[in-house]
Amino acid sequence: MALVVAGLSHKNAPVELREQLALEEDKLRELLREVAAGGAAREAVVVSTCNRVEVYAVADVPDEARAAVFRQLCRHRGVDQAAVEAVLYTHVEGDAVRHAFRVTASLDSMMIGEPQILGQVKDAFALAQACETVGPTLHTLFTQAFAVAKKVRTETEIARHAVSVSFAAVELAKKIFGGLAGKAILLVGAGKMSELAAKHLVEQGAFPIYVANRTWARAQELARALAGTPVPFEELDAALAGTDIVITSTAATEPVVTLPRVQQAMQGRRSRPLFFIDIAVPRNVEASVDTLDDVYCYDIDDLHQVVDANIRERLREAQRAEALVDREVAKYLARLGDVEVIPTIVSLRERLEEIRAGEVKKTLARLQGASPETREALEALSAAIVNKILHAPITKLRESSRVGSSRSWLDLVHELFALGRK
Repeated sequence: MALVVAGLSHKNAPVELREQLALEEDKLRELLREVAAGGAAREAVVVSTCNRVEVYAVADVPDEARAAVFRQLCRHRGVDQAAVEAVLYTHVEGDAVRHAFRVTASLDSMMIGEPQILGQVKDAFALAQACETVGPTLHTLFTQAFAVAKKVRTETEIARHAVSVSFAAVELAKKIFGGLAGKAILLVGAGKMSELAAKHLVEQGAFPIYVANRTWARAQELARALAGTPVPFEELDAALAGTDIVITSTAATEPVVTLPRVQQAMQGRRSRPLFFIDIAVPRNVEASVDTLDDVYCYDIDDLHQVVDANIRERLREAQRAEALVDREVAKYLARLGDVEVIPTIVSLRERLEEIRAGEVKKTLARLQGASPETREALEALSAAIVNKILHAPITKLRESSRVGSSRSWLDLVHELFALGRK
């Protein structure tokens, strides 16, 4: 029996092919049941996301299991199997363990450190459990993979730094204000990116939120979606004076937020900071606004610089995370190796104990007058001899299992000591 993972991802397959193979939950259930009924795999978990489709399986013949699963998957989706086979990757045993740990810890994601993949893998595992296609091997593998993912997040800062424009805006706002609780937000324009940034700010405690847009119906619509208040565009000056964070994203060809406008808004604020996030191109905020005291202005290029710097930081943290995963894989394989050789160690110990007890019994039968002390000494002496004899083969079995070469040593020990297979 071998552990195998086969699949394709954003690294080696175009989005068009990944879209064709993506499965909804009901189709995943159907596929898992077919895999179980077909017998090619003893255990199976299928992970299907927008960026990857992977099958984790335990099978006697890994290549046959891979072919069977993807043959059924391609049939379900009406996809040419040859096109899929051309891009499939396959990992077996230790490499499969490492791949599972890296995927779950988001080290194999398009955006390293993103949190969604852990939840997606957990959902896939739960679905396979519900379909009864998870056995002891995959249960152990994924339980440990979840623990490794948690360890990566707690022992490295791989997920700390914002790597999207909207999250970068939140990160900058936190630095300026210290905390965002109770900070008022004004959206000038109703673009999707500004809406997303506003949602992130609200999640961090910023509130209330106001929406100003030249189209009043759109201002009302977005305000409802954000549980905010629409503001007539003509009242922009008053709105500026009462808010802390302004996100601009109008389609205007000239600056909407000018220097005189902001100077007026800053009167009476008593050094309370005003933070502009200008996502529009062309820019909505006049460049000279940034020269004012207590006014902070970041445009789309500034935000991208923050994102690029944070990506570099994540990549540095990813190196630490990779080392952590390597250590966890080694521990996992060592424990697996021990599990494999334990039955032989037990059989060997039982075999030698049987011989020891028989020989002591014969000896004591000839020593009819032996005192309790003598009998105890013979038991202790024979037990010590057995332990000395066992030490070398047991040590060798455990060492060989940890380097992946236990099978030949298991066969040798069984043959030398005439052990019956468990």
